[in-house]
Amino acid sequence: MSSCTRLLYFVKHRSLWTHVRRKVTTWSPVGAAFNAKPQRRPNLVEKNVAATETALRNTRRLVDKVISGPSGVETVESFDQLSDELCKVADLADFVKVAHPDPAFREAAEKSCIEIGTLLENPDTVSQLDPDSRRVAELFMFDFEISGIHLDEKLRKEAVALHVKLLDLNNEFLVNSHQPNRIARSAIPEHLHLHFASEGSFIQVREIAYRIYLYPNADLMKCLEELLKCRYKMAKLVGYESYAHRALKGTMAKTPETVMSFLQLLTDKLSDKTAKDFTMMSNMKKKLNPLNAELMPWDHPYLSGVLRAERYNIEPSLYSPYFSLGACMEGLNHLFSQLYGVSLMSEQPSAGEVWNEDVRKLAVVHETEGLFGYIYCDFFQRQNKPHQVTVTSLSEGPLAPGDGSVPAAGTRCATDFAEVPSILMEYFASDYRVPLPKSMVARLCESKKVCGAADTQLQIFYAVLDQIYHSQPQNRSTTEILQEMQNKFYGLPYTPNTAWQQRFSHLIGYGAKYYSYLMSRAVASMVWKQCFVQDPLNRQPTMEEFVDALVSELNLNFETFIMDSES
Repeated sequence: MSSCTRLLYFVKHRSLWTHVRRKVTTWSPVGAAFNAKPQRRPNLVEKNVAATETALRNTRRLVDKVISGPSGVETVESFDQLSDELCKVADLADFVKVAHPDPAFREAAEKSCIEIGTLLENPDTVSQLDPDSRRVAELFMFDFEISGIHLDEKLRKEAVALHVKLLDLNNEFLVNSHQPNRIARSAIPEHLHLHFASEGSFIQVREIAYRIYLYPNADLMKCLEELLKCRYKMAKLVGYESYAHRALKGTMAKTPETVMSFLQLLTDKLSDKTAKDFTMMSNMKKKLNPLNAELMPWDHPYLSGVLRAERYNIEPSLYSPYFSLGACMEGLNHLFSQLYGVSLMSEQPSAGEVWNEDVRKLAVVHETEGLFGYIYCDFFQRQNKPHQVTVTSLSEGPLAPGDGSVPAAGTRCATDFAEVPSILMEYFASDYRVPLPKSMVARLCESKKVCGAADTQLQIFYAVLDQIYHSQPQNRSTTEILQEMQNKFYGLPYTPNTAWQQRFSHLIGYGAKYYSYLMSRAVASMVWKQCFVQDPLNRQPTMEEFVDALVSELNLNFETFIMDSES
């Protein structure tokens, strides 16, 4: 989340700055919940619940109902119940396997993921469904179709076997992609040992750290190669030209060709700005290191930070009073209530409901429709907590009986649209209509744009690499592909004997879809400029009108729309 997001609460509540300066707090229950320590430790339930077996049993019952029942509305409702029954266990298990502090719970959750995942990819589950029901339930059939429901029995079994193998490879790559590389202490010059404790201006330390972290791991590289081969085999088996074609079906982009065209257009549009950013970094490096002035990949993050600090001189102590976690959550609550009529309400979790005492529970309540669901916020650092940001839908919820209303959580949408809402919120956060002096807000927000073109170009390189890895087999190593794409789409040279791709954990969850964040940025920019820039907290047009307008916009020439949006 952008740091500017923390400013948004003050859009309407200008008087709060006085309280902050005087060290006086008048927090709402939401703000107080995040600014205070929890009252008690959670009582983690010390028993296994047979949720997986229950889900599998209910799934078989629902499958029998779909197969034996008449076509029509009941078939669609049964599919929805089937999806809900599986996903509420699979999503929860997927979360527990990375977040629970007890290794036994994590291991049990991983087994559940494999069992449920295998069933989800098993086309035998609905192979007897009649054609009319397939058509009516097209949305729910999509996952089954890309998994080979149309294949004969022998090939379906092969597809299931490939999926099981992929689950193992995915897990192996995810676990090991974050493991450190260990080297002998004697391999590093002794005078640099002390400087590894913190980031600093020692160019040798940055270079050594970069090379060590990205030094090729033979086992991990083999795992990645096998993973990409299995994905390609799976895609070909179920009738797709490549894994990228399979993954992009149902997205806004629709095809790898559109994605590559989009990324190339962005590269062309950003080329001059990116070159200027790299020139600024290069000049700064010459200033700091006259004897070693060549700009290298390990310089980008550090030098862009130096440039931000030099140009805008943002003093954290002047901004920090606005940025307590409680203030941020109150700001989000205010924004959501103004835009959507939805409020966040702090609740005390029941015994065994949360996995750590620092987890906060929020009820999401609509002003007319009541309770939507719950959000569990795990924001605080602790030992052995996963490093990656995890956002998990623990229970999606079925359609409302009779009226076909879609639940608030877990609504299916294209991956390359899914990031639009969160990016849109950053525009609200960056708006200057806040109690801070406008100059302070401007400096904070403008500082985030320093070297922004180079940062975006790096993301384009990652997205291109993701596309190439999931296209037709290249008959060359993943490192050779990386070297070519880096030289073509980034601008800084490849470093020999490094393998950045072995740290690219997004290949698992975002295989062939890493471009989605860039595309969502373009869509969010259009939404902000067309619907909110004049009056951010005005709830008109209604959300229904907003969605209709957005869909109409996206149905036009997609590349033209992308290029008309902010890069």
